[in-house]
Amino acid sequence: MYVINNDFTSLDDLRKIFYSKDKLFVSEKSRELVEQCYSFLHNKINNSEALFYGINTGFGSLCNIQISDTELTELQHNIVQSHAAGTGDLVPLPIIKLMLFLKIKNLSFGHSGVHINTLNRLVDMYNADVLPVIFQLGSLGASGDLAPLAHLSLPLIGKGEVYYKEERQSSAAVLKTENWSPISLQAKEGLALLNGTQFSLAYGVHACLKAQELSTLADMIAAMSIDAFACVLSPFDERLHKIRPHQGQLTTAQAILDWLTNSQIGAAPKNTVQDPYAFRCVPQVHGASKDAINYVKGVLETEVNSVTDNPNIFPDTDAILSGGNFHAQPVALALDFLAIALSELGSISERRIYQLISGKRNLPAFLTPNSGLHSGLMIAQYTAASIASQNKQLCTPASVDSIVSCNGQEDHVSMAANAGTKLYKVVQNVERLLAIELMCAAQALSFRELETSPKLAEIITKYRAVVPVLEEDRIIHNDIENTIQFIQNLSQKG
Repeated sequence: MYVINNDFTSLDDLRKIFYSKDKLFVSEKSRELVEQCYSFLHNKINNSEALFYGINTGFGSLCNIQISDTELTELQHNIVQSHAAGTGDLVPLPIIKLMLFLKIKNLSFGHSGVHINTLNRLVDMYNADVLPVIFQLGSLGASGDLAPLAHLSLPLIGKGEVYYKEERQSSAAVLKTENWSPISLQAKEGLALLNGTQFSLAYGVHACLKAQELSTLADMIAAMSIDAFACVLSPFDERLHKIRPHQGQLTTAQAILDWLTNSQIGAAPKNTVQDPYAFRCVPQVHGASKDAINYVKGVLETEVNSVTDNPNIFPDTDAILSGGNFHAQPVALALDFLAIALSELGSISERRIYQLISGKRNLPAFLTPNSGLHSGLMIAQYTAASIASQNKQLCTPASVDSIVSCNGQEDHVSMAANAGTKLYKVVQNVERLLAIELMCAAQALSFRELETSPKLAEIITKYRAVVPVLEEDRIIHNDIENTIQFIQNLSQKG
């Protein structure tokens, strides 16, 4: 069980929570903060003539229209339904579960004015795997991820659809099955649920966790390619990297040497003085991506532990403040940066694939024993080139775009949601590229008389139980898909 409280939640914590499938529990302290905030808000409404945005006023450019006390609940139900305007592809289930966690964490700080029953229902949904159906398109990444979070919130009031026991069902039916009554949203609750960065952030957290795994895999697979291409090992000497001491570069160089420890190929004399950059500059390129991943990790961890709805309530200082914490610009910039960093891991991987199949360094063309009759891994490189090219297109920054909305009230937006959804595709593509490189590197090593390192040989032995050595042409798609599954399993066990 993982206890939600005001303590810092790291991305490593999130990794453990999701791999272990922990249930959530809101701490007593967080419950007290939520209840105090709710009581303060309603006392303020009942004893003041002041207008508070989205509490007793309309939303967006309708912020100056006063709403009567008798219509406050209807106002909150209306915003959830009217803002559920998403469309496009369905959001994957792991992202939805992350969104639920992040929304629960956000509300538990006690600055949002929600009733404890609303928070409890979100926790119940998380623990019972009642996951709202959400669509990818609809958020501008400012004023919150409004449309996706509206779809996240619909089941609270018995609307929309959910995934339940591996089926897509109406929320109303599932509420009856679980014996849950629909929530009657009180003042501010609909707005608190919809304002926030949890859609963009969930995509970012998922991508960053995967990026850490892919960075480690990229080093291992690059080491395999370095041996397969019979490269010299001087570019990984620690002395080189100590005089240009970027941490990612130092870490990568050491990782390559660790993977190649006791390699016969690595220790053998080489006829070449320098290798192509795709091999020689692995520490510099992979290392720069590592540093970028660590930067993004810091930004996302700050966001995970932040309150990002509006307005925010401060009972201790008797204040309700309207601001812009829902603006996802910090997240948008970080997600664009992460997409670029990951794309580069894929780009240099594709170049190593190209070199491995080129017929150089005493390797047969296209890594097949009988080139001509057989095409071997020729088209695997085409596929890799296609993927690498798509990644470059996906790396056009979303965060430099902005479209005016809400009659000019929301005149600058972050587009963090688009940054997140295209980053998701980049992550998948990099995994595919690394799988193709592993396939080529392992095949190339089968033509070497000398042995690679014991650590890499152990990986290859396990791999060969899934994908045999390519002796003659076969359907390469199957090998690629099986290799993707293989490296996913490696990451999970690692």
